[in-house]
Amino acid sequence: MIRVGTGWDLHRLVPDRPLVIGGLTIPSPKGALAHSDGDVLVHALIDAILGALAKGDIGSHFPDTDPAYRGADSMELLKTVIEEELPPYSITNIDATIILQTPKLREHIDAIRENLSKALNLPLEAISVKAKTAEHVLGELGSGDAISAQVSLLISG
Repeated sequence: MIRVGTGWDLHRLVPDRPLVIGGLTIPSPKGALAHSDGDVLVHALIDAILGALAKGDIGSHFPDTDPAYRGADSMELLKTVIEEELPPYSITNIDATIILQTPKLREHIDAIRENLSKALNLPLEAISVKAKTAEHVLGELGSGDAISAQVSLLISG
């Protein structure tokens, strides 16, 4: 059986918070305002996995009203989903896009892909991560006050 999932996430960027993307802390004067570490890429990835499985979304599994998830490491949440929800399926490939005005992510893309590859036990060639800007339009994304990520994936089992 083959199934497709999509995920999307968005966070406001604020000073004095780390900017975490794909489990990597990126040097930036602003980071994601969130209950957890605010890793939009991993949040979108979790939603894509859960969507492909028809098992709800990240908020239904890790609600922001639960103090247990305050400051949570999103890579640990991803690990939980992979171990507890994904079997008997496995991820075939991932295509992700991060929308962020600044900082530029080109120099971090390979490290992000490597983090995901290790966490998911997938070869690098099965993981595409792209970075785009909002071309100074689209409200808070374009002004550099927000970050968004979109993920599509294929699972089989």
